[in-house]
Amino acid sequence: NKWRIVFPTKGRQQKDRKQAFTFYSGNRIRTSKYTWFTFLPQNLFEQFHRLGNFYFFFLVVLNWFPRVEVFHREITMLPLIMVLLASMIKDAIEDYRKYQFDKTVNFSKSRVYNK
Repeated sequence: NKWRIVFPTKGRQQKDRKQAFTFYSGNRIRTSKYTWFTFLPQNLFEQFHRLGNFYFFFLVVLNWFPRVEVFHREITMLPLIMVLLASMIKDAIEDYRKYQFDKTVNFSKSRVYNK
C-alpha cells in the first residue's frame, strides 16, 4: 500500500525526505484502470468474464465447425463485436475522464498547515 505524504517546507529535515522518497516514488493519484498498452488485453479479459459475452463467443466458435453451423459465420460474430465495441468505447471514455480528473488533482495547489 502506498500512502500520500505531504511534506511541509519548514520543520522537516532532509534525512526524513530522502528516506521517504526511497519507499514512495511520488504523491500522484491514479484512479484510471488502463494505460495505452494494457487497454485492449485487459478490457477483453474483463469483457469475457461476463457470461453473456462468453456465450456469444461460444456460439461464434461453434459456428466455425461445418457440421454444427446454423448461421453464417460472419452473422454470428456481429452481435459479439457490436457489444464488445460499445463496452470498449464506454470504458475508454470513462477511463479518460478519470485520467483528466487525476491530472487536475495532481497539479492543483494545496496548502500544508504546520503547527
